[in-house]
Amino acid sequence: MERVVITGLGIVSPLGNELDTFWNGLKEGKSGISTIDTFDVSGYKTRIAGLVKGLDPEGRWGRKEARKMDRFSQLGLAAAEQALEHSGLKLDQIDRERLGVYVGSGIGGIETLVNNVDLLRDRGPGRVSPSLVPMMISNMAAALISIHFGAMGPTLSPVTACSIGNTAIGEAWRVIRSGDADVIFAGGTEAAAHPIALAGFGNATALSVRNEEPTKASRPFDADRDGFVMGEGAGILVLESLTHAQKRGAQIYGEVIGYGASSDAYHMVASHPEGIGGYLAMKSAVKSAGLTPQDIDVISAHATSTEVGDIAETKAIKKLLGEDAYRVPVTANKSMIGHMFGAAGGAEAIALVQTLREGIVPPTINLDQPGEGCDLDYVPNTARTGTFEIGLSNSFGFGGHNAVIVLKKYEG
Repeated sequence: MERVVITGLGIVSPLGNELDTFWNGLKEGKSGISTIDTFDVSGYKTRIAGLVKGLDPEGRWGRKEARKMDRFSQLGLAAAEQALEHSGLKLDQIDRERLGVYVGSGIGGIETLVNNVDLLRDRGPGRVSPSLVPMMISNMAAALISIHFGAMGPTLSPVTACSIGNTAIGEAWRVIRSGDADVIFAGGTEAAAHPIALAGFGNATALSVRNEEPTKASRPFDADRDGFVMGEGAGILVLESLTHAQKRGAQIYGEVIGYGASSDAYHMVASHPEGIGGYLAMKSAVKSAGLTPQDIDVISAHATSTEVGDIAETKAIKKLLGEDAYRVPVTANKSMIGHMFGAAGGAEAIALVQTLREGIVPPTINLDQPGEGCDLDYVPNTARTGTFEIGLSNSFGFGGHNAVIVLKKYEG
């Protein structure tokens, strides 16, 4: 079996659109949550989100090309281009039949769909764009990355809701490990901060309504949390066989050593209250890495800032680690970037890679008083330094989809 290493990192996020800005913001405990200014939110219960700012699609690809892409595809392609540059890959020097793309989106082109529904209603069927379907479908980010890079290897666009990023990374790990590809771009992208999504989640009472204090709204594990905060962006990693990476002299940033997936088989939106599915995915990931739970040094939690979800994940961690659960730092990046849905796993994997490289665990901000049932070490409000060799990252999605990856500090 091939070892699978990480050779490139690409991020577009509410904390910035390049790696150093994103990572420095996390370490500093900076919030990327703000009042929504991209549409009129005066009639909404929730008026805040984690938005990507400063990305200029037309300046990047030209007006004609940019207009062919929904925003979720633009964010995904921007992150993939960044990951490519970071990796140092020379596309004309590799076998593109063994270059793959595993990038998913939970909602896909919601902006394109709604805009064309409006055109259909107001101006008739003749005004609906012939590009509606290819712009809308959720596999299009992966397809456009493949087209842009000439990647003719295995391509997959998983749809496992908020666990998409980890599903993509884990399934790509399996393909490279088995020798069926040399390099895969893996992660997720999402651009769901749209009026219809804001209204839907808001009416489901899932979102925080701390509109006057947006930077304090996302509060994983805190007693005063009142729901999650929507975010958007893309997080994409370049995964590569160790053999291929070493042959081209690549810089290696980390290693993927395990992956586990499970289903709660419980409810359409709620986590299993005992965290059974999350526990099973973590247990499977640790086993696939050839480790014991006691080998885990740090956990990047899914931790969306909902009472049921935070408590269920805490129970799952305790079930996995036993008394060691109180030893292992658990961090919640969503306290700063909000919930990026299908992009969350990729973004949080990038943060975990940086934690293992630099020995710094970003804080869980806004954690002033832990809620009932939340008694682990969540790294409240201030980053933690130390030695961390093995990290576990959790992603759980609507429908009970759970995906967990295990990353390792690369030692050469």
